[in-house]
Amino acid sequence: MAFTPLHDRVLVERVESDEKTKGGLIIPDSAKEKPQEGIVRAVGAGARDEDGDRIALDVKEGDRILFGKWSGTEVTIDGQELLIMKESDILGIVTDAAESKAA
Repeated sequence: MAFTPLHDRVLVERVESDEKTKGGLIIPDSAKEKPQEGIVRAVGAGARDEDGDRIALDVKEGDRILFGKWSGTEVTIDGQELLIMKESDILGIVTDAAESKAA
């Protein structure tokens, strides 16, 4: 099943966090928080302004993003747990250090 978000909504797949701390301690599942980082899997066409023109989204499919702890609505599509959120819930786009130096 294909899913396309409407307007300024974005479909996000959470990125799993590390199972160890930097000091090497293993974090049990019961103590883990849900990650606030994800990969954009689909984007809507954008909201409309007062004149009816589309406002393009700043994120695109494949972007790695950070979002707020309570952002989005959890859904299951084809057995996969995903989030649907508005673009305004996205805090920023994560880029590699190598990518940002090249730009």
